[in-house]
Amino acid sequence: MKKLCLLLGAMLLSSGVYAGDIQVEGAWSRATAQGQDTAMVDLAITSAKDARLVGFSSPACKTAQMHSMTHDSGMMKMREVQSIELPAGRRVVLNERGYHLMLIGLPSPLKAGDSLPLMLNIKVGGKDVKVDVVAEVKPLTESAPEHMHHMHHWDRHSREGGNPVV
Repeated sequence: MKKLCLLLGAMLLSSGVYAGDIQVEGAWSRATAQGQDTAMVDLAITSAKDARLVGFSSPACKTAQMHSMTHDSGMMKMREVQSIELPAGRRVVLNERGYHLMLIGLPSPLKAGDSLPLMLNIKVGGKDVKVDVVAEVKPLTESAPEHMHHMHHWDRHSREGGNPVV
C-alpha cells in the first residue's frame, strides 16, 4: 500500500502536461544573469497524431520565437522557424542541439525556483490546440537532464540540425 501511495504521489507531481492527444514533459529553462534579456526553454512533446508546433507565447517576455540550430560550413547557426513537425507517436525533444524555444525581451532575470508559464500553439489536422505548460527555472549552472540528451534515435532531419525523435 505504501508503494502504491508513493507511486501515485510521484505521478501527481510529475512535470508532464496532457492536452487531449498531446503530452508535454520536462519543460525547463536556466536562470538568467543580470542584464541578460533572452532565455531558452527545453521540453519534449509527443502527439498521438501528426501535428505541428506553430508558435508559443509567455507573459514572461516581449517576444517568443522558435529556433533551429544547424551546422553550416563548420559553423553553428541559429535561425527562426515558423513551425516544428511533431510526427504521430514520436517524442520530439526541443533543446540547444536543434529546435528550441526562445524567450526574447525578458524584463527581469529568471530566477532559480521560479515557474515560467508558456502556451504552446499546436496544429492537429485542421484544429488549433492550445497547451498550457509551466517550465521550471533551474540554476544558471544547470545542464540538461540526461533523458533530454540520450536515449534518442536520430532520423535524417535530426542529423541535419533538427531534433531527436524517438
